Amino acid sequence: MDFVARMDPRLAQVLPSIPLLDLRDIPTARAERRELAERARAAWSAPEAVTRTDHLAPGEGGAPPVRVRVYAPRDVAGPVPCLYWAHGGGHVLGDVDQDDPLLSAVVEDTGAVCASVDWRRAPEHPFPAPLDDCYAGLRWVTEHAGGLGVDPTRIVVGGASSGGGLAAGLALLARDRGELHLDQQLLVYPMLDDREVTASSRAITHPHVWNRDSNRIAWRAYLGGAQGADVSPYAAPARASDLTGLPPAWIATAELDLFVDEDIDYAQRLIAAGVPTELHVYRGAVHGFDLFAPDAEVSRRYLADRTAALRRALRPDARAAG
Repeated sequence: MDFVARMDPRLAQVLPSIPLLDLRDIPTARAERRELAERARAAWSAPEAVTRTDHLAPGEGGAPPVRVRVYAPRDVAGPVPCLYWAHGGGHVLGDVDQDDPLLSAVVEDTGAVCASVDWRRAPEHPFPAPLDDCYAGLRWVTEHAGGLGVDPTRIVVGGASSGGGLAAGLALLARDRGELHLDQQLLVYPMLDDREVTASSRAITHPHVWNRDSNRIAWRAYLGGAQGADVSPYAAPARASDLTGLPPAWIATAELDLFVDEDIDYAQRLIAAGVPTELHVYRGAVHGFDLFAPDAEVSRRYLADRTAALRRALRPDARAAG
């Protein structure tokens, strides 16, 4: 594959400036990514119309408390829909701070509440700890919906990259336990399959994007030594044999993303299982394209599509209008 030649021209132009990611040294990778995120946040001003508060949710099964950051309209009347968000980071990087601009903007645009869960990271905390944290946070949001101004029947689970994988796993877990309700799922280039069986999972090797080596290291860290039949479908949702009864899904992926094949396959299987599903594949785009080149035309198209999907899912009057 002539990877760069197939890229959107604007993405190819900025590709050399994307910092290299070396997961062979996870502590250093975390520090580097944190510095990049802080640099980006320095240019962002928190909107006055949005409140941002941290809460501690009881952990599952005696696990440590889980931080949940809630973003809300300053004068939320409630009950309004809620976007329950899992940040990305290949299961080993990232934290809730990185998505402050995104989730604040969602609140401003839709009038909904957003809640972001600060899940524990691998390899120190392999599966099921991160997903347990996501479930604990969702339980807390559901139980405190009244005080948060949230409509518990309209909670949308979402995430990007490994956060998208966690969101998909959480949708499976919530369906199977039958305790908590999820209305929809929004999965952005989700990380779904540990098996490296698709062509794209082996083909993407460019050092400036999420590639085969990064993916292998991240999955090994997350699975904590589990292999083959021992890998839970809640950890790797592509392994789930039954997708019936899941919430409607909006899925976005990129033509040159390592995850493109598994994302398309998951969308097709959702459709076959009777789950209302919308899939977008962005031509010439790579993993995280909207983050490092938001001014590219392909990024603007994706952002417009995502905004429209979030408005349909989260605006209080969206169903009545539809």
